[in-house]
Parts: sequence; structure tokens; C-alpha cells
Amino acid sequence: MFLVNSVLEYFIKIAPIESAQHKLILFGVSALMAYVMGRILIRVRGLFFPLKALLCLVMTIIAIPVYTAIDLLNLYPQSVASDPIYSGYTLILAVSMIFGWNCLFLAVTDNFERDQREQQLAAIREVALTTKMQALRYQVNPHFLFNTLNSIAGLIEEGATIRAERMVLSLSTFMRTTLAVDPMSDVKLSEEIALQEEYLGIERERFLDRLTFKIEMPAALQDALVPSLILQPLIENAIKHGVGVATGQVEISLTASCKSDLLVLTVENDIPLDNSESKNPFGMGVGLRNVQERLHLRFQENSQFSSGIIRPGRYQASIGLPLKIA
Repeated sequence: MFLVNSVLEYFIKIAPIESAQHKLILFGVSALMAYVMGRILIRVRGLFFPLKALLCLVMTIIAIPVYTAIDLLNLYPQSVASDPIYSGYTLILAVSMIFGWNCLFLAVTDNFERDQREQQLAAIREVALTTKMQALRYQVNPHFLFNTLNSIAGLIEEGATIRAERMVLSLSTFMRTTLAVDPMSDVKLSEEIALQEEYLGIERERFLDRLTFKIEMPAALQDALVPSLILQPLIENAIKHGVGVATGQVEISLTASCKSDLLVLTVENDIPLDNSESKNPFGMGVGLRNVQERLHLRFQENSQFSSGIIRPGRYQASIGLPLKIA
């Protein structure tokens, strides 16, 4: 403002050098007023924006007489101070400078506050998402543990203590492995399938030769990344509604394929023919809802989930997620 005012003075026939002291006083006081107004705006930053804009106008109205008085009554010759044209110029400059400063300061600080709020909300959403993902991930183990303990109890009731002992040892190994996995990390598809084979080894102790398991996974997809234990509820569902209710042999198949940019994982299992009349006779249990919600939270619209009867005696649960190779 010192430089701009000096240029303007040149055009209205005032010597810039002679008025330097006056300008230093004038703009020094103006800078002090700007600082005070800025501190006030910071103190009331929580107010509704229109109220802060109104405050800018009020502070401008209060500051204008101070600025004008210093400019007209200090140091300048009386002939200049009483000039109506110069007085009008001073008022216009005071309004534009002070109100402009207030508006600029308010706009900048409000923008910073908005960015800060957005960052805080994003951080809160991230923490909430992480917490929910962890909760969903840990729902798998209690659900699986409940089913397995029931199976062990059944073996004990049948007198198959050796098989029950093997099942307890297998359960201990499986739980130790799964609990060591970070619930928010991805694992290779080959590692995820290896975990499921360990789980099926536990269930084979219960169902003996009634359960067969088939895997179709192209070598190119072995290193594809998937959320840890995402297949566990699908395999559990196949055990519960396939082997658990059938009297004969039941096949469970796991197929991995690639469609466009999606990794598609499909689990199919045999079911009794009398359950094939309904498209989805078993509904959406806890495990399947868990998978669907985990996929939606993690990948939003870039994920797919479906389950139901695909033909008489055959049930399918399928998930799709973005393909990412380790």
C-alpha cells in the first residue's frame, strides 16, 4: 500500500517523498488494525459464515473513520485535508482497503478451515472404516470356532476320541495361523486357498470320505491379492448347507478366474435336491453377509457378490474384486 499510494500521489500532484512519514504512520496503524481484525476473525471462526461476513462489514465501518482521520488530520496541509475530492478518494481507498482485507482474510481462513474439516472427516471415516473392517474380519473366527467346537462335541458324543483329538490339534494350528494374519492386509490367493485347505482338513475329520474338495486356479492368478480369510465364510457356508445336510458324498469346488479387471472366486457345492426348488433356500446367513459387507466397504462399486441355486442340486456363491497381482 505504501508503494501503490506513492504512485497515486504522483498523479494527483503530491510529492511521494515528502509524504513518506505520513504514509508510514497511516499504513502502520492500518496494519495494526488489520492484525486486530484478523485476530477477531480467528477467535470467531466457529460462527456461521454470514455472521462472520457481517462482522467484517461492522469492523470496516468502525475502522474507516480511524483511517480517514489519520489521513486527513495528520501532517498534510490544511488545504489538502479540506479538499472534498481528496476526502472522497480517502474514503474510497479506506473502504476498499479495509473491507477488501477483511474479506480476503475471511475467505482464506474459511478455506483453510474447510480443508482442515475435510481432512479431519476423512481421517475419522478412515478410522471408522478400519475399525469396521477389523470387526468384520474378526467375526469369521468366532463363527468358525463355534461350528468346529460343535463338531468336536459331536465326535466326542460318538466316541471318536482319536478323531476329536486330531481335530483339536488341527484347530489349534489353524487358529494360530489365522490370528497371525493382519486383518487389514491382503494375502496371495495361493496362501488364502492353503488356509482353506487346512480348514477343510479339520472338517474332513468330521465327515470322513463324504467330503471332496476341488480347486481350479490358473498359475497366473496364484499371486493375486485378496483380503485375508475372504473365502472362509463361503467354504463354511458350503460345509453347513452342503455336507451338513446331505447324506451322500458332497463335492465342494473353488474356481478362480479373471473377467476383465476383476478376479472372480466361485465356491460351488452339492445340496439335496429337495432344497433346489427355491433360488436361495438358505437365505443370507451371517457369513455371506459378512463377505458382502467386507467387499462393499473395501471396494465399493468395484466388487460383486452373488449366491443361490445355479441348477438342481448345485449351489454357488461368487465374489468379484479388483485384480491386483503381488
